Amino acid sequence: MRAPFPGPEFAPGTVWLVGAGPGDPGLLTLHAWRALEAADVVLHDALVSPEILALARPDARREAVGKRAGGRGTRQIAINERLVALARQGLRVLRLKGGDPLLFGRGGEEALALAAAGIGFRIVPGISAALGAAAAAGIPLTHRGLAHSLAFATGHDSAGEVPADIDWAGLSRGAGVIVLYMALRRVGEIAAALRAAGRGADEPVAFIANATTPRQSVHIATLATAAAVAAAIPPDAPTLIVIGPVVALAPLLASGALPALALAA
Repeated sequence: MRAPFPGPEFAPGTVWLVGAGPGDPGLLTLHAWRALEAADVVLHDALVSPEILALARPDARREAVGKRAGGRGTRQIAINERLVALARQGLRVLRLKGGDPLLFGRGGEEALALAAAGIGFRIVPGISAALGAAAAAGIPLTHRGLAHSLAFATGHDSAGEVPADIDWAGLSRGAGVIVLYMALRRVGEIAAALRAAGRGADEPVAFIANATTPRQSVHIATLATAAAVAAAIPPDAPTLIVIGPVVALAPLLASGALPALALAA
């Protein structure tokens, strides 16, 4: 019999900031899996899939603290305060985030709050939504001869608007492939800005919704049609957007890919 995986102890009174990956439980890290088994309370984002939440200890308390752009949700300061309060009760507190906690996940803000309060914490990286979704859709984010540079950007600020401090013209010139997080509602504005900066109207765009789960869907558009395609995607579906020539490889790679496995109930 193999020895158990020698992971770090999840001590009472500490907080783990854990990336849950893009949705498929098979893409969790071993540290994330062990944290789910050990945690007394799980504070999770809206983007964490139900299949992953089902792996939490049966008697663990689950608290939804998700936020949506421009919509109602738990304020970040309230999440920070809740993490500190639960840890001071001597609980093992798991802060579970979709993708990676430090890539548009506000994990840095929570870590700073915990450090200021003297609470011990561990950051457990996860497979980012960009990497997981693109792979699941058959899109290589870089590819020799097509794309040698890559940029990640968020599609909204805290008010749900396109961030005013992003230089879309510079991004358009400097990145062969652009990956947009949380941009479904604002992709029309962003596409217009990229076209104004010189990107072609026929440049391919992929919308990957519910990536790596049995509910995954992939919608292919262009910068000219992106807004219309986005309007047909349910607004509550976690959706990643990939812009660039590599999107054209998706049909070729999907033709040879093995079908996704249905997850056990």
